[in-house]
Amino acid sequence: MTTSTISPLRQRMIEDMNARNLCEGTQRGHIRACKRFAALLKRSPDTAEADDVRRFQLHLMEDGASIQTRNRTMTGLRFLLRVTLRRHDLAAEVYHLKEPVNLPLTLSQEEARRLITVAGRMSLRLRLMLALGYACGLRASEVVRLKAGDIDSAQGIIRVVQSKGCKDRHVMLPEEVLDLLRQWWKERPARSDAGVPPQERLVFSGRKAGKPLTTRHLNRLFHEACDAAGIKKRVTLHSLRHYLPSLIMSGSFDRNGKRLKNRNISCRNAQATRHSQRGLQAVQEFQQIVIGPLAGCFAGVWGRFLPMPLPSSLMSPRDISVWSRPIHGRATGRLRHGRRPPAGGP
Repeated sequence: MTTSTISPLRQRMIEDMNARNLCEGTQRGHIRACKRFAALLKRSPDTAEADDVRRFQLHLMEDGASIQTRNRTMTGLRFLLRVTLRRHDLAAEVYHLKEPVNLPLTLSQEEARRLITVAGRMSLRLRLMLALGYACGLRASEVVRLKAGDIDSAQGIIRVVQSKGCKDRHVMLPEEVLDLLRQWWKERPARSDAGVPPQERLVFSGRKAGKPLTTRHLNRLFHEACDAAGIKKRVTLHSLRHYLPSLIMSGSFDRNGKRLKNRNISCRNAQATRHSQRGLQAVQEFQQIVIGPLAGCFAGVWGRFLPMPLPSSLMSPRDISVWSRPIHGRATGRLRHGRRPPAGGP
C-alpha cells in the first residue's frame, strides 16, 4: 500500500504491516477496521481507552455485523493496538467469537455435466478454466495466474507458485486437460507476448498487457455458464474444488481413517487413510463419470483422498514410508503434526 498523503499513525501502521509481509487484502482490511474504530471515537485511535474498545465491539454487534466480519475487524484493531501503538493493555480487551462451520454447496453429477457442456459451447477458454478448477483442483486466482512455465507436460503436473499461504505445490495434470491446454495455446491471443520470455507468458492474459485475467471476470463467466445450464444453487468456482470430497463423504469410510479432518494436507505431508469397501466403490464410480473430455481427470489436488497414493516420483521418502506403513487405531491423526505412531505397533 502507498504511504502518500496519510496521517503519521496510518503510515506507521502500514510500515509495520509491510515489515511483516502482509498481503494487500489483509492491509486493506486492517486499515478499514481502524478507520471504522476512529469514526466511532471521533478522534485519533492513539487516545483510545479500554471502555472505547468495549464500546466498539458492542457497536459491531448492534450494527448487525456477522461473526466473520466482527472477528476480521477486531483482528485489524488488535494489530494497531498491539504492534503499532504497543498498547498491550488495550489489545487484551479484544476478543474473538467462534465462527460457525458451514458445509460448502456442491454440484451433483448431472449439474456438473451440464455445466461443463455449456461452458464448452460458450468458449474453449471457459471450458479450459473450469477444467483446471474441476480436474486439477486449482483456485480461481491460481487459474488466472497460470503461466506456460508452470506446466510440466513430461511429468504430467502443474506447479502452483506462491499461492495461498505463500506455499508452492504440485497438482496432477490429466491428459485430457493437457490436450485442452494445447488447443487453447494455438488459439489464444498473442498480443501481450512481445518481449516476454516463453516460460513467463500467461495462459489467460487480460486486457492490459502483461496482466492476467481478473478473478472477477472469471467468476462472472462462471455464473453466466451456471445460468445457461439452469443451475439455481448459489455456487462459485471454488465449489468445483469441493465436488470430489463431497462424493467420497457420501460413502461409508472407516472411522479410524479420519481422512477429511485436515483439509489443507499437501503432497509432502500426505495423511495416510484407510477406506472401507463401500468407500472404494464410491471412488471407482466417481472415476467412471463421463463429462465430455474430462472423464477420469480427478487425481489433481484431491489425490490425497483417493485410495492410491501419488506416483513415487512426486513423493518424498517420508511420504512413501507413510503410505507403505500399516494403519492402526488413531495413529494416522498424528502424522500431520509430525508425531509418529506409538511404539510397538506393526
